[in-house]
Amino acid sequence: MPQWAAFVGLTGFLLTVLLALSKLSQRSLSAEGGGVTARTDGLERLSAAGPADDTYPRFETARAARERRHIEGQLSSDTLSTGAVLANVALTQGLFGLLLLGGAFFFEIPLAAFGVTADALSTGLPAVGLGLAAGVGFWVGNEFAAAVADGFGIGVDESLRELLAPDSAGGWVVLLGVVLPIIALVEELLFRAAAIGVPVTGLGMPAPAMVVVSSVAFALGHGAQGRVGIVVTGALGAALGALFVLTNSLLAVVVAHYLVNALELCVHEGLGVRRLGSAS
Repeated sequence: MPQWAAFVGLTGFLLTVLLALSKLSQRSLSAEGGGVTARTDGLERLSAAGPADDTYPRFETARAARERRHIEGQLSSDTLSTGAVLANVALTQGLFGLLLLGGAFFFEIPLAAFGVTADALSTGLPAVGLGLAAGVGFWVGNEFAAAVADGFGIGVDESLRELLAPDSAGGWVVLLGVVLPIIALVEELLFRAAAIGVPVTGLGMPAPAMVVVSSVAFALGHGAQGRVGIVVTGALGAALGALFVLTNSLLAVVVAHYLVNALELCVHEGLGVRRLGSAS
């Protein structure tokens, strides 16, 4: 017999932990970015400054060289590699996914509550096609919203996107073929299937209310993208939630989520296309 309340409690716990980890990651990225900026400014200062005293040019040059090597060493050690970030994201997301699936099995939650049924609109080609169409539409909406924000001078923080972008063909294969599918599957399993489908199916909770709750949590989980990024991500979460409720398809929202992320990275980082209205 399904233990609906127990699984909803587990979902709430996992969401809380995930949001806490997201907050820690956000602080880490901010601190790292600040440290790198300060040290880069230090290098520029050393490059622009000449000897303080022309009487001792060799002494000043040697001291500047030692300071420069020290700062460069700090920059090298402080900057996370893209591979390390991708591995950390994949492992963390994978762990949450396994915990959620283990809980679903232990509490005997039926697959239908997660949006997995025999209906073609749930698991067939129509679900894939709908997910592809929705993904393109959601991405265009994201681009428009971000362009409007840029126009008002309050653009989305793109540092995380830049950090995730690989610098080799093999890195792109791993990103598009492993990391992004894991992110899309786990986040949709948690924020849509578990946070919307299960409470609605098992506890009779109103679907619109659960879409709002899950969208707020989804937005807060992407705090590294800045305040505008949180708003844009929240709107995306609401759109994905509505798609899930209307189709009862986990597959459709996973495909749509993957496509939004893939297009964002491929267009702006892979192809180097600037967002409309972006100043840089």
